[in-house]
Amino acid sequence: MTKVYMYVVDRDFGFAPNPFHGFCTLATCKPRTRRVAKVGDWIVGMGGRRLRATGKCIFAMRVSNSETFDSYWSNPLYKDKKPLRNGSKKMIVGDNIYWKKDGDWQQLNSHHSFPDGSANPHNIKNDTQTDAVLISDYFFYFGAGAVVIPEKILKDLGYVNGRDHRKFPHQQARPLIEYLEREFEANILYGDPYDFESAKSRYSAESNKVTA
Repeated sequence: MTKVYMYVVDRDFGFAPNPFHGFCTLATCKPRTRRVAKVGDWIVGMGGRRLRATGKCIFAMRVSNSETFDSYWSNPLYKDKKPLRNGSKKMIVGDNIYWKKDGDWQQLNSHHSFPDGSANPHNIKNDTQTDAVLISDYFFYFGAGAVVIPEKILKDLGYVNGRDHRKFPHQQARPLIEYLEREFEANILYGDPYDFESAKSRYSAESNKVTA
């Protein structure tokens, strides 16, 4: 049975999710969501207090494929998702950063590396506890153009912002999905990520802080 997983997007750099290069992908962070979501399920990211976007939808993606980190890394379809720290902001926030070498996880210089570009073991441990990358070829990404979801839809659904994701049967969340599909065109970027100007920043799961 199709499920809809909803959670609060605390930071929106264009890294998790990454809506660029034709696919919306969730390759880092949210290991519990990446572990349980299956092809056909929906992932919905709502705004929270930090982004001043409570009650607004930042993105929604229907999972069309799930890859392991190694297969995501080696698949030419996703080569443009590999970050280039001296590239455009879209390239800087690439999320295709993990692969294995001699049985050990490798991490590309990225948003989840240390400021000097070296691998951050805390982020590696957190991200790779679930060896799954969720990929969507049917998605809605609003970013800083986040759209207000009608209050009645959220109230009837019983959704309130909180920690971790909330899981709903598709039938229960159907009004939300149908609203997005009726009012907006899929696979269009309606806005840049909220934190896009800080694309070169780094994040550490150890401190739960972003550094320049």
